Amino acid sequence: MVAPLAREAVTTYIGGMSPPTAASPVSAPNPFAAMDARSISLGMKRGVRRLCPACAKGPMFAGYLKVNDRCPTCGHDLSHYRADDGPAYFTILLVGHLVVAPLFALSVVKSWSPILLMLVGLPLTAAAALSALPFIKGAWIGLLWGTGGHDEAQTQPIEP
Repeated sequence: MVAPLAREAVTTYIGGMSPPTAASPVSAPNPFAAMDARSISLGMKRGVRRLCPACAKGPMFAGYLKVNDRCPTCGHDLSHYRADDGPAYFTILLVGHLVVAPLFALSVVKSWSPILLMLVGLPLTAAAALSALPFIKGAWIGLLWGTGGHDEAQTQPIEP
């Protein structure tokens, strides 16, 4: 009987509330309930649709790849999720397998001249990479949202 009360008291105290006393039973809401609703798959599904991972209603991007600072619908702060080179890496990986590998595997392509191969292959590769990049970046930010990963340097105050 002592262990459950102690666990509830620690959870409530960590959540920012005052610890319960012996006279008041623990009936406070779970402060970690919002984190329990997050999942990687949910965040990535919302991100691939280029929607806010928190509400799935507001747009994630203000432009082609420019992430909104805040969701215009729910106000969720999107500026803390740094995509960096992850989306570009996975875009190259995806396009390399979907465009370049078939060019090597098809016997018809081997009979083409190098100029014709460049005239067809380069625009096809560029178009595929530029079309996939916003969707992959959205999924990456959704992944960061689902795991709770964000840039700690922007959220922690700088102390002298």
